[in-house]
Amino acid sequence: MNIGQLSRAFEDVMRKQLADSFSSFVQSLDKPACISIRLNPNKTKVAEDLEKVPWSKYGRYLKERPTFTLDPLLHAGAYYVQEASSMFLEQAFLQTVDQDKSINVLDLCAAPGGKSTHLLSLLNKQSLLVSNEVIRSRASILSENIQKWGYCNVVVTNNDPEDFKKLPGFFDVIVVDAPCSGEGLFRKDPNAMQEWSTTNVELCSKRQRRILSDVWPALKQNGILIYSTCTYNEKENEENLAWLKKEHDVEFIKLKLSEEWGIENVHSQDIDGYHFYPHLVKGEGFFISVMRKTKAEPESSIRSRPTFASPSTKISNQLHEWILHPEEKTIISRHDQFQFFPKNKAQEIEFLAKNLYLLSAGTSLATAKHEKLVPEHALAMSIELNKENFNLMELELVEALQYLRKETLPIHNSQKGFSLMSFQNISLGWSNVLDKRINNLYPSNWRIRMSG
Repeated sequence: MNIGQLSRAFEDVMRKQLADSFSSFVQSLDKPACISIRLNPNKTKVAEDLEKVPWSKYGRYLKERPTFTLDPLLHAGAYYVQEASSMFLEQAFLQTVDQDKSINVLDLCAAPGGKSTHLLSLLNKQSLLVSNEVIRSRASILSENIQKWGYCNVVVTNNDPEDFKKLPGFFDVIVVDAPCSGEGLFRKDPNAMQEWSTTNVELCSKRQRRILSDVWPALKQNGILIYSTCTYNEKENEENLAWLKKEHDVEFIKLKLSEEWGIENVHSQDIDGYHFYPHLVKGEGFFISVMRKTKAEPESSIRSRPTFASPSTKISNQLHEWILHPEEKTIISRHDQFQFFPKNKAQEIEFLAKNLYLLSAGTSLATAKHEKLVPEHALAMSIELNKENFNLMELELVEALQYLRKETLPIHNSQKGFSLMSFQNISLGWSNVLDKRINNLYPSNWRIRMSG
């Protein structure tokens, strides 16, 4: 990369920040970005033949970028395409949170879903994740990726950070992956370089402070806040944290690092943060910090009379056969649709439904049509699906892509009814086998439009 392509103001900031390693940083921007994925531990085997992302159990580097759109396993939620540096969330979470407890976690700026799906893989089944996105179009993408990941202990919301003030002390952990100036994306996205300006950095910093201020009351005493950006500058990182420490009672937590990882620990004024630079780590630019809220504040009272409607005994009995461990689930009915989530979190989910705008809660099970239950696509994606109670249809690659394009499929067998379509034994969705044809039930708005 020609250094002339960088904004002079950005160059000045980075020269000061990196000193003697500035030239190595610039050279790294001219190298190809790393390609990495994170495996879904409940859907795929650990790929030991791939190079591991050192700070993530299920993170893997790929040698070259495949055409992900034409891989059925991506659509099945077997893995998520995610930048390696951002997978360090795993260390921030595992080193500071008791994984054995039943906790409530908020991913505040969650779209498109990388950190939320990662958190779901780290949480125990007794815990609840609230995955939020303020922009409605991005929230729909988030909801799709959450469904593909297949967990039921998650609620997807479409709210402004300010709305969470109505939930004082509700969350044990809050993750704020704040919208930022995107300096860490320069290598992957040249447009980010063109859009950079000192004015935009200032605007981002102010917005980040507003977000932190709005969501702070929702974190309980001794709760953990994980703050991250994909940018380098101190205004959006260290200075924001210094401001937060001045405004609130905050204790920063120092994380254990391996020297081989190349992550730079920044410590000043009792603030600990971690910088990822592309000339030092195998990943893109990233910043993360972990802190504990030390001040006691009022907490939400969630005791209330249940208002969710339950399905009839007949329908409940049938739906219980469709899922694993039904005794641990609460099944509710909303209009003609049925959904389930962990029984131990039913009261919390009701509380959230009364205070936030929910796009989804748990997993959609089925829709009642003409006295018949039609399985929902989310159920096919679910790791709680009891496959033994459904016809199975294993597809080869060509057929799987036909299915994902929502094309007509040849009849494989004469067994009528709803069939679970799968590729390499991982579910893709439903079809309905009739006398002379198969109705492809893959969601129309999710279908592959790419040829090849």
